Amino acid sequence: MATFDDFLKLDIRAGTVVSAEINKKARKPAYKLSIDFGEEIGIKTSSAQITKHYAADDLVGRQVLAVVNFPPRQIAEVMSEVLVLGTYSEGGVVLAVPDKKVENGDRLG
Repeated sequence: MATFDDFLKLDIRAGTVVSAEINKKARKPAYKLSIDFGEEIGIKTSSAQITKHYAADDLVGRQVLAVVNFPPRQIAEVMSEVLVLGTYSEGGVVLAVPDKKVENGDRLG
C-alpha cells in the first residue's frame, strides 16, 4: 500500500498546452504535447493517449496536470518528459484538469 510519503515524492504541476500534434509513430493513437510549466520548469514534451475525447486544436491553451519528476521515456520518436494525468474512462482517457485557471507551475498538494 502506498503511503502519504510516497505521494509527496510525486511532483505534480499545472501547465498550459502550447502545441499538440499527432504522434504518428506511436503504437497506440497519441498526441505529442508541448506544455508550459512556467519559469522554474519551462516547456516540456509529453506523448499522451488522449485522442478519443480531444482534438489537437482543442488542446492548445488548455491547462493540464502532469507528473514532472519521472524520468523521460521514449514513445516512438517522442521523448516524453512528463506524464499528463487523466482517468481511464469509458470511451478513452479524460484529462484531470484544474477547475479554475491557475499559474503555470503551480504544484498539486
